[in-house]
Amino acid sequence: MYKNMLPIGSIIRTEGAERKLMVIGRVVTTEENDMIYDYVGVPYPEGINDSDKLYFFNRDQIEELLFIGFQDQEALIYQSEVLDNLKELKIGENGLEEV
Repeated sequence: MYKNMLPIGSIIRTEGAERKLMVIGRVVTTEENDMIYDYVGVPYPEGINDSDKLYFFNRDQIEELLFIGFQDQEALIYQSEVLDNLKELKIGENGLEEV
């Protein structure tokens, strides 16, 4: 399911969108429905100016990758840990469940 993750700070455009988004989080859930999304982003270049302007999206919705964010050894270790943790989760009818 997850092979690579875009680094924080990456700039993308989702399908059909005119606005660019900057990735500010990876593998996130929403309070409303416990859905797992690959990413959360904010409008670029403004960033966060209203907490209601967070956009949750999945990798298959990315139409264009415009910039790859910063990634160092610490980020690669974190990514590896997240991917390992995802292997222990599954998405059921009632949201996230541990395997």
